[in-house]
Amino acid sequence: MTRVIKTQLVKYSRLAHERGLTAAFGGNLSIRFGNRIFIKATGAVMDDLSEQQVAVIDMNGKQLSGIRPSSEYRLHLAIYRERPDVKAIAHLHPPYSIAISTLLRGELPVITPEAEIYLRRIPIAPFKPAGTQELADVVAEAMLHSDAVIMEKHGIVTAGRSLREAFYRAELVEESAKLWYLSRS
Repeated sequence: MTRVIKTQLVKYSRLAHERGLTAAFGGNLSIRFGNRIFIKATGAVMDDLSEQQVAVIDMNGKQLSGIRPSSEYRLHLAIYRERPDVKAIAHLHPPYSIAISTLLRGELPVITPEAEIYLRRIPIAPFKPAGTQELADVVAEAMLHSDAVIMEKHGIVTAGRSLREAFYRAELVEESAKLWYLSRS
C-alpha cells in the first residue's frame, strides 16, 4: 500500500505543476492512511517529485521516515485531526486564487454549478505566516464546514476522501477564482 500511496502523491504533484496550480517549491499534497500521513518532503519540487521524496509522519507530527516533511505538515495534521472524514489534502499556490485573496474578504462567490455541487462555499482565511501553527489553526477552523479554503496571500487548501477528489476540488477553486476575477473586467 505504501508504494501505491507514494505513486499517487507523485502523479498528482506533477499534474498540479503541469496545470499551473503551483510553481517551483510551492505546494504540497498528503494522504492519510490509518495513523500515518504521507506528505511531500521539505524542499522537494512538485514537478519532479519522486517516491523517495515522500515523508511519513504520525498524527502527532513524529517523523517515521528518514525524510523531513514539508514545513506545512502542521496544516495537514490540523485538518486531519478536525476532519476524520478527510483522507487527502492538496495545498497549492494557484495564481488567480492568490490574486483574489488580496481583493476579497470572507468568501469567494461560487459561480458555476460544479463549484456549487462539489465545494458549496469557499471561505478566505486571514493571513498567517506560512508553516506556523497559527496558519494551521485558522485553516482547520475554516475547513470545519468546507472542503476548500483560500489562504490570504498564500494559496489554497482542499480536502477529500481521496487525493483525486482533493485535487479536482483544487482545480474548481482556481477556476472559480479565475471566473470571478475575469467577471470584474
